Amino acid sequence: MFFASDNSGPVPPQILTALGAANEGYAMGYGADGLMDTVRDRLRDIFEAPEAAVYLVATGTAANALALACLCEPWQTVFCTRLSHIHEDECNAPEFYTGGAKLTLTGAGDKMQPSELRAAIESEGKRGVHGPQRGPVSLTQVTERGRVYTLDELQALCDIAKSYELPVYMDGARFSNAVASLGCTAAEMTWKRGIDAVSFGGTKNGLMGVEAVIFFDPKYAWEFELRRKRAAQLFSKHRYLSAQMHAYLQDNLWLDLATRANVAAARLVSGLRQNPKIILTHTPQANMIFFQMPRYLHQKLKTAGAVYYIYEGTLEGPSPDTLLAARLVCDWSVSDDIIDQFVALTESDER
Repeated sequence: MFFASDNSGPVPPQILTALGAANEGYAMGYGADGLMDTVRDRLRDIFEAPEAAVYLVATGTAANALALACLCEPWQTVFCTRLSHIHEDECNAPEFYTGGAKLTLTGAGDKMQPSELRAAIESEGKRGVHGPQRGPVSLTQVTERGRVYTLDELQALCDIAKSYELPVYMDGARFSNAVASLGCTAAEMTWKRGIDAVSFGGTKNGLMGVEAVIFFDPKYAWEFELRRKRAAQLFSKHRYLSAQMHAYLQDNLWLDLATRANVAAARLVSGLRQNPKIILTHTPQANMIFFQMPRYLHQKLKTAGAVYYIYEGTLEGPSPDTLLAARLVCDWSVSDDIIDQFVALTESDER
């Protein structure tokens, strides 16, 4: 029963087969392989953006930090939520790769609100040379609490950013899960709303390790190429990145895997809701579930071998009824049997 992270799930057989095929013979390096040409064309088709600049890197942190570096000058600030991955989980990589740009934490939760964004923008850029200048807005889709921005919500935030002539970046580590949740197209969730650049996540959705960075305005292309090389993210044997992404895009595997993960999470949520002692702290909208549950139920699950994160409270403590906050994440491969086994353990009131 492994629900710690979708990062921890296995790689689909289609990806492994593609890597084996790519391993035959020789191919040009550094992104000049023929597979990358196909990947670029396919992503342009998916995003309905024939002029988009498309690149591959190995990690989500690299995708976020390098993309933001192209959108942000060192003397500017990036507007992001307090819970954003770029603030909480990337060891100051965005600040490093932008050359020192700061982050302005906007709002208190996982979803940025238009009023919060406007207030944050208005609070900066007023001190002339003495203060940070206004820079890009960074939005995470799916959010760090498992919620999904609607198209209208994205539009509202992008409209505010554009009114100040600021670019908007989308951290799309779980981009596919959001598209599956909304039932929209990739274009509808990005440039048609006003997004300027996006990371198209692969690693959390089954790939061995590759993310795409897409700029809808190709003017950023050369700068990104230079930054990618300087950051040691230009792989000499690039064909193995290309092969993963190529297979991921074949027959909409990217969307199929995300849909499976979302459906699994919905099944798990349905089971958890049967127990009034379990409190969902955020409305689950994709493949992540945030909840509170009595300590004794956590102890029972952990003893039975369940793997997931408790992020508020400790497993050991004096009161078995104390509520501990935790997170469950479903990946593409989790089975109904595993989900039902997990739920069954929460249904029994044995201590």
